[in-house]
Amino acid sequence: MAARHYGADSEDGDRIDDPSGDALFMKISDLSDLDNTFVVVQPDEDDPVWFASVAVLDEGGYETVRRDTTRNEHEVTTSTSINDIARDLTIWMATRRISARQA
Repeated sequence: MAARHYGADSEDGDRIDDPSGDALFMKISDLSDLDNTFVVVQPDEDDPVWFASVAVLDEGGYETVRRDTTRNEHEVTTSTSINDIARDLTIWMATRRISARQA
């Protein structure tokens, strides 16, 4: 069964459909600078209008990229707190679903 809203795919091929904040926390925690360096979250559709990615930085911490073409948003941030990243992404993605229902 496909995701209702979005999926989270990591470099190692692992996928979670409609991940919760806790699931995002676990996916980010599983990242390493060797063979699983990023996770991408995006709608489960052919031409998604938004995405978010989290990547491991060489110097430590994580880079988060959030892009939404319908809102002209493109934001890049860095953080060392997986908890903060997962929480912020969960909130950001929830606003994408709310906007889609209102359209």
